[in-house]
Amino acid sequence: MDAKLDILFDICKQNRKKMITFAPMIAENPYVKQFPDLMAGKTLLYCHGFGSSGQSGTVTRLRTVMPQAKVIAPDLPVNPHEAIALLHAICEQERPDLIIGTSMGGMYTEQLRGFDRICVNPALEIAETMKAHGMTGTQQFQNPRQDGVQEFYVDKALVKAYREVSEQRFVGLTPEDADRVYGLFGDKDDLVDTFDMFRQHYPQATHFHGEHRMDDKSYMHSVMPVIRWIDDQQERRQRPIIYIGIECLKDAYNKPAASSQKAIRLLIEHYQVYFVGEEDDSKWLEEYINVPAWRHTVYTYRRDLLYGDYLISQRKEGDTMATRLEYGSDTFKTWDDIVEYFSHLGGQ
Repeated sequence: MDAKLDILFDICKQNRKKMITFAPMIAENPYVKQFPDLMAGKTLLYCHGFGSSGQSGTVTRLRTVMPQAKVIAPDLPVNPHEAIALLHAICEQERPDLIIGTSMGGMYTEQLRGFDRICVNPALEIAETMKAHGMTGTQQFQNPRQDGVQEFYVDKALVKAYREVSEQRFVGLTPEDADRVYGLFGDKDDLVDTFDMFRQHYPQATHFHGEHRMDDKSYMHSVMPVIRWIDDQQERRQRPIIYIGIECLKDAYNKPAASSQKAIRLLIEHYQVYFVGEEDDSKWLEEYINVPAWRHTVYTYRRDLLYGDYLISQRKEGDTMATRLEYGSDTFKTWDDIVEYFSHLGGQ
């Protein structure tokens, strides 16, 4: 056995009392997990979509998943000039560590300069979206509002106001501010499609598997990894690095190997995970791994030069700078074996 692996197995034995625990699922929910340490003690501002409120399902997810974060989710005024003014006032007073906006809220979020932000399916041309999808006339609020109002009316003047506010997109944007913004776009969104417009101004934009309205699955698999990256960057947190050879993720039919996707979701809770291939596997990774592989993929023929802590590989690599775990070997026959191994390392 590799000498480094011998040492690591000794560490595993010594750290049995320090075993890392992967976040448990919320009872009766197959997707949602709780991360008490994520964004702990920080303030998060959420900007809801058109016709919604601060009592939306997304707000519930944010508060459930990050119980130690302060989540501010105001009921935004229907008038967009009043809404953006309220958000600027909240930002001035609260100085949020992170702003997340969905749909119309994503349009507002893009304009809140100087903060780390995530725009999910941002409706950057909301006036056109409203007209194209019949969002005029009497409208019902989709979620309860604190003032008890249940409906509102959209006339030409209000549509004009939305156009005026949305046309402030990208105004005053600097390269430094652009680097603080992530854009996430559902690949099955049939309501809003502003990816190309957004991507012209913000380099950090990608698609996730989901529709315009996020559900638990798309939220946990797409938004949560980005929140973790932002939290790590804010804290200057350096997680141990795991490189995974893409061949380890595929079965004989070019589908995901058993338990591989679950293993990745667990490992990214405590490690910085990168995916390594020797040819362009981007379409496969986009289909089966999706957001966790975004900006975390390395294409190289020289895995021996990868600088990190662990390399999970199914190929003979020779001497490597990272400790190599041979997937498919007697020791690491399955992904469950690999997850168990890392659970004993105490996050090292």
